[in-house]
Amino acid sequence: MKEGDVVLTPVPQADGIVKNRPAIILREMPPYRDLLVCGISTQLHQQVKSFDEIISPADADFALSGLVSESLVRLGFLAVLPRSRIAGSIGAILSERHERLLKTLSDYLAK
Repeated sequence: MKEGDVVLTPVPQADGIVKNRPAIILREMPPYRDLLVCGISTQLHQQVKSFDEIISPADADFALSGLVSESLVRLGFLAVLPRSRIAGSIGAILSERHERLLKTLSDYLAK
């Protein structure tokens, strides 16, 4: 598994329920190589404009992602997980999208 991979993993939700869902590996964290991931949802109405990203069948990396329907990459839905919690990789996003997500998150955190 590497940064930019779309993986399946149990991610804790705000309501405390842990649900297996797709997520994107944003960054490997020191010192134990845990993974910073952001959740992916089909609930497009939850999009935060200029922050979250929609990945749709028209996008160059949709087929590579392993996703089956238009989905929302939720940068506000973050978790740091040990590698052992990752069920497996289903695909990947293009490096351009990965870099854009990191820049959006970094810019927001630097405010």
